[in-house]
Amino acid sequence: MEMLKTEERSVIRDSALPSNGSYPPPDTLRRTYDDTDLSRAVASYRFFYPTVSGLAQWKGQLKAGLVPNAIFAVLDIQPRHVGFTLNSDTCYGMIPLDLRAGPVVLEVPPGPLMVVATDVNQRWVADMGLPGPDRGQGGRHLLLPPGYRSSVPAGHHVATSTTSKVLVSARALPGDSGAKGALDLIRGIKLRPLAPVASWSEPKWIDLTEKPLDITPLGLESNIGFWKVLHEAIDSEPPFDGYQAYYGEVAALGISKGQPFTPDARAVRLLEEAARIGKTALCAQSFADRRLDRMVWSDRKWEWPALRFENGDFIASTHLDLEAREKWFFQAIGASPALMRRQPGSGSLNWLATRDRRDLYLDGGKSYRLTVARPVPCQRFWSVTVYDAATRSQIQTAQGKAALRSRVELAGGDSQPADLHFGPQAPAGKEKTWIQTTPGRGWFAYLRLYSPDKAAFDGSWKPGDIEPSSV
Repeated sequence: MEMLKTEERSVIRDSALPSNGSYPPPDTLRRTYDDTDLSRAVASYRFFYPTVSGLAQWKGQLKAGLVPNAIFAVLDIQPRHVGFTLNSDTCYGMIPLDLRAGPVVLEVPPGPLMVVATDVNQRWVADMGLPGPDRGQGGRHLLLPPGYRSSVPAGHHVATSTTSKVLVSARALPGDSGAKGALDLIRGIKLRPLAPVASWSEPKWIDLTEKPLDITPLGLESNIGFWKVLHEAIDSEPPFDGYQAYYGEVAALGISKGQPFTPDARAVRLLEEAARIGKTALCAQSFADRRLDRMVWSDRKWEWPALRFENGDFIASTHLDLEAREKWFFQAIGASPALMRRQPGSGSLNWLATRDRRDLYLDGGKSYRLTVARPVPCQRFWSVTVYDAATRSQIQTAQGKAALRSRVELAGGDSQPADLHFGPQAPAGKEKTWIQTTPGRGWFAYLRLYSPDKAAFDGSWKPGDIEPSSV
């Protein structure tokens, strides 16, 4: 059946219904079902985007050589690693777990580790390390599979996942020993089954620093692949009670647990159109946010990338904050209460810039300057990272660099303002404090403060805006 043009089906007019109250004619039925199915699909795309992104992370890790419960990875993140707003400030550890094998114990060593576990829907399961109950002093964390009912031993921090697949991400803050020490600290995380079997062996670690990696759904976002991965996620995991209404929406589109997904030509066309519309909607929500509470300060262009800071699941007092959820997951992965906390001493604080001082989007073909007053109010360090707006990953250029960090490129001179530069060409003599951008591509920046102080919240300290400059 031929699809209607968007403007033709955008509204079902009362005049399309029979005035005498009889049944709707075939043409009205066709338009009604197209509108209904498209509406369901766009809403479902937006709601289940975190799930598809979560399973894409899982698949990307396994493609890179990781094995659930058996082979984990460390990496010093580089621009070659494609992942939503990953950064080069900290070293990463990737630990995929499959809890169908039973409960597992993660022993986190003492030290500056930030560890979070999320389920495949990217719902928060547990914080460990500095943001967790062990507060960086080391601790044993017991992760239980969905529906686990047996007793658990004392002496563990216990959390239950709502899916069998669990994504554990570890980040180590670099110290005097740099990346090597941070990677070694991550390797110190130990895993064992709560009830080891004879065939169990100690997990191995591989280093992916020099290898390519893609843990995004970028290749699925605008085609039927999105819906196939969504079906796989729903079919392979137990249903989550809070998603029942949303499962009903996609069931009406042919996606349900225990049933094959076999869309006909009409459904494929409709679902792919919904994916394109949904992606555009998420992009608008994420990078053209219209909420007043997005702004960090009234006299700056910096925004909060995470609008909901009370908890890790975007739950307001009366509802699920879908706008905040959409904004975050289109540009980032994982969520936790600690990650979004707005208080002095929290693990890290993120601010987002998509526009310059004139309120124009940041353009890879133009040159800009950002002035950051020093000292910056944080106990550890701070950084600015540049991301490609299309991939939401660190910008990839011939320079091979995407971040300017207080411990590396910006070390020294802490009493003087730091001028950072961005553009296709470096200003003369400023190569060390410059990030190359690509003409024809938009970009955005995150300013991160690790262990921020009070001045970062009360307005007594502010960074400048990104502003145009001449090379």
